[in-house]
Amino acid sequence: MGNKIFVSYKYSDNKVRKLEGQYSTTVRDYVDILQNKIDKSDHIYKGEDDGEDMSSLADATIGSKLGDKIFDSTVTIVFISKGMKENKPEKAQWIPWEVSYSLKEQSRKNQNSKTNAVLAVVLPDEYNSYEYFITENSNGRKLNTGFLFEILRENMFNLKNGDRTTYSNGEQIYPSYIYSVKWDNFINNINGCINIALKIRSHIDEYNIRKNV
Repeated sequence: MGNKIFVSYKYSDNKVRKLEGQYSTTVRDYVDILQNKIDKSDHIYKGEDDGEDMSSLADATIGSKLGDKIFDSTVTIVFISKGMKENKPEKAQWIPWEVSYSLKEQSRKNQNSKTNAVLAVVLPDEYNSYEYFITENSNGRKLNTGFLFEILRENMFNLKNGDRTTYSNGEQIYPSYIYSVKWDNFINNINGCINIALKIRSHIDEYNIRKNV
């Protein structure tokens, strides 16, 4: 049985690698690729329309709008893109709120939701590079978490007692609740990447989770 998936992304960001045959490419085009490739048994939930400013909305209104979309999902995929952040407060942008509501346990009509697994899919920029967020060399991989929204940043490298290499049951440990993967690796192994995020969620008590924007 597939997982219900919510996708959070900056719709109009065009600082991404141009797709073959297109004059202009935005993050939305990458969402379309995912939607076409995902297993038929899975469900994809799209993010909010680009440009909708939430700065004047009450928390309750935001919660209602997002809750309808996120409540029964189990996995949230966040598309990390070079132009995902706007020059305005994070509380006035959709992605932080979508991540926040994905991480919270909600109650609706006598039903309860659990914290979602969260997967960060990093898109290549307009120069076909991931180095705005991921740099790799012989010493390993480094993430530029300072680039991210705070709620994403705070849920990376947030393992309790972070010097361990395995969980209590002996499984490989992941240092971040939000697992990051390059687009090129993700799109060729969607289920494998989602399964890693779900495995991490099964050990949620091992992490310090930041749930509020």
